[in-house]
Amino acid sequence: MDGDRRGWRQCSLGGAVFAVCMAGTTLPTPLYSLYQEKFGFSELTVTVVYAVYAFGVIGVLLLAGNTSDAVGRRPVLLAGLGFAAASAVCFLCATGLGWLYAGRLLSGLSAGLFTGAATAYVMELAPHGGVSWATFVATAANMGGLGCGPVLAGVLAQYAAWPLYLPFAVHLALVAGSAAVLLWLPETVRERRPLSTVRPRRPGLPPQVRAVFGPAAIASFVGFALFGVFTSVSPAFLAQSLDVDNHAVSGLVVALAFFASTAGQLAVGRVGVERSLPLGCAGLFAGLALLAGALRWDLLLLVVLSALVGGVGQGLAFRGAMSAVAGASPPDRRASVISTLFVVAYAGISVPVIGVGVLTGPIGLEGAGLVFIACMAVLVSTAAVYLLRRPVGART
Repeated sequence: MDGDRRGWRQCSLGGAVFAVCMAGTTLPTPLYSLYQEKFGFSELTVTVVYAVYAFGVIGVLLLAGNTSDAVGRRPVLLAGLGFAAASAVCFLCATGLGWLYAGRLLSGLSAGLFTGAATAYVMELAPHGGVSWATFVATAANMGGLGCGPVLAGVLAQYAAWPLYLPFAVHLALVAGSAAVLLWLPETVRERRPLSTVRPRRPGLPPQVRAVFGPAAIASFVGFALFGVFTSVSPAFLAQSLDVDNHAVSGLVVALAFFASTAGQLAVGRVGVERSLPLGCAGLFAGLALLAGALRWDLLLLVVLSALVGGVGQGLAFRGAMSAVAGASPPDRRASVISTLFVVAYAGISVPVIGVGVLTGPIGLEGAGLVFIACMAVLVSTAAVYLLRRPVGART
């Protein structure tokens, strides 16, 4: 009994460290309008600054995604916290656009190191027989941390002094505390190898995975693209079109999408993988439609509903996609296939978001958003029709 209690305490602390790191990746979201005023850059630049983060994540997933299997979880997570701290320092020292690019890239590197290693670490810290609950802890830490970042920054920026500095100073203190906690927690990898043995893991798709991977990858791409647009340009839309200048409110609206995603991921256990992917696609389509209505009629209620409905759809679709792809993959190729799915998903955060930024200049934010929604709706509808005709399941 004491061993179980200690194991759950360690599992929870590992989840808290995970949440702190992920919160740092969304911390700048409600602050972009302030940076625009300070440095005088366009909406396109906002989307590029945001997308740099995804390039950092993809680079780590491709080059060092399996490092913690060799050298241990704690060294990789400590390195991730180091990148998170360096990112906060860049934002604290920001005197120009270059600092923002550097801060976002370092944030992406930290998230790339944490995404796989922290998930595995939280599950390994749990006592025997607690895998299901540990999966919930890891999911809640990941998406909950992403949701807490905009809320923390928005509240501090709105109601405290030094809006462009205090959020990052607070996060830096949280990172330092997380490092202390991580040094206290045990290592879970028993047989460690030197860093020199680590090799880049090339994405790959065995033939038996390809039929499942296509619709799963499309749903993941659209879900992450929806999140990307929410976190990069929704604060600007709230301020310009709805006259919502309260940073706490804009941060909360963005956070709702991540919290709803957590609920959607948790619902997969009850809904089942076979139904979660098409239901997730339907939720994403509904979220896109609500967002189109919000852009067309300038209604805050539709923005909130879009975040909630689209977030649940993203959670259902992404966890269903992960389960289906993992189940169809041979054991010796599973990690490579999952890495490929993550690469596609994070491409959704970067490429469409930059496209919205490019179109904002000639046709405005509303027009760019509607073009984005139309393209994503076609993709997710195609995936949904395919999944209804050829349902997928998970063997593992």
